[in-house]
Amino acid sequence: MNIISKRIIKVLLLFCIMYLGLILHLSYIEAFKVDEIINNPYNKRLWIKEDNILRGKILDRNKVILADNYENVDKTRKYPFGNMYSHIIGYSFKEYGKSGLEKSFNKVLLGFDKSPIEKVRDTIIGRNNKGNNLILTIDHEIQSYMEKRMKGKKGAVVAMNPKTGEIYGLVSKPDFNPNEIVENWKAIANNENSPLLNRATQGLYTPGSVFKLVTGTSALNYDLEPKYFCEGQTTIDGFILKDYKNIAHKEVDMRKALTYSCNVAFAQMGLDLGYDKIKKTAEKYMFNKDIHFDIATKNSVFPIDRQMSKVDLGSLSIGQGKLLVTPINMAMVTSAIGNDGDIMRPYLVKEITDSKNRIIELTQPKRLANATNGYNAKELTNMMMDVVQFGTGKKAKISGVKVAGKTGTAQTNSKSHDWFVGFAPADNPKVTVVVVLENEGKGGGVSAAPIARDILKNALNVLNE
Repeated sequence: MNIISKRIIKVLLLFCIMYLGLILHLSYIEAFKVDEIINNPYNKRLWIKEDNILRGKILDRNKVILADNYENVDKTRKYPFGNMYSHIIGYSFKEYGKSGLEKSFNKVLLGFDKSPIEKVRDTIIGRNNKGNNLILTIDHEIQSYMEKRMKGKKGAVVAMNPKTGEIYGLVSKPDFNPNEIVENWKAIANNENSPLLNRATQGLYTPGSVFKLVTGTSALNYDLEPKYFCEGQTTIDGFILKDYKNIAHKEVDMRKALTYSCNVAFAQMGLDLGYDKIKKTAEKYMFNKDIHFDIATKNSVFPIDRQMSKVDLGSLSIGQGKLLVTPINMAMVTSAIGNDGDIMRPYLVKEITDSKNRIIELTQPKRLANATNGYNAKELTNMMMDVVQFGTGKKAKISGVKVAGKTGTAQTNSKSHDWFVGFAPADNPKVTVVVVLENEGKGGGVSAAPIARDILKNALNVLNE
């Protein structure tokens, strides 16, 4: 074979390799990147298509319209309740893209998710210019009350059905008016209080004592029967760890330790359990994992450090240190305790309907994991009832209703983040509520518990109507 023939073969071989690489690259894009490309806010083809489609409506569980379109040439999106749903529904405008459900369910709202047969059928009958509607799990009455109760605060609230994962309400403060995105984008985007941040799903907070539910679960899972003596403080490798106001709780078992949120007992409990066991329990509760929610979320963080010092492990066991959790994840943790240890996937979209209001898709509750057994979950529930009845959560009491809860006061470089998590009725939970008040600095039992109480009471009344 002469030199020219060899060169021709090499060139042909090179072209074959390049062609194969191109095919593989296109296949990868088709399999894994197509949705990202289609939904890219800079995709001009998408906007051209959207100009010819009437975007679907978004409604609450009782068919209250939460997002609709103006009857103008541009079919501009309108949000009847302004700020109230800014972090759930988000916004959809050419100039500034999309957020919330408007972003994650964009293809559905435009009808782009239809099969080829459906598209042909719609073209024939002249129904190809209308998108699909979203029916949410949200209850407008519950959401409205949560919004009212969080007025002037900074933080987040989540109300959830512990047995199904349905989200009844989700509020993040501060917020913004999606109707004013075009006019006030710079002011909203540059606001130092970050109103565009959904604190309920993307806010990562030090959990403080609400994490003691995880440490307590771990102790029960591994048959630890802790009994400690609390003198108001303890020393771990030279570091002094204190209880609130140095209160000495004397002899405590886990029930008493949780009731009065004893730091000394839970720090020692964590040391007795060890890093691996607490980490395993936290990950059962979806720390370090994607929860696959309907809108953008961040993963809660349990630090990966098998060589963690005793000081850091003791701090971690009471919810301090490098732990970070989202309010939505804390709602899942709390709900699991009220649901025999089963963690349900939280969801916002209950139904998808077409423009004739026919159901296309109905969301079914999905169990994500199991954090503990039913017996242990009941034990924790009883302890949480004591927290509200006798301990740090007294301000969450509701007359005639058994409430199970846990307070938290997370120390930060500034004022503390104040938490309350709980569910009611404790013996047959219908609603879980999680409240976090950012840099409130008063203590979860003082500031967050009364808000949670009022929201629980309102939600139970609404759901029982």
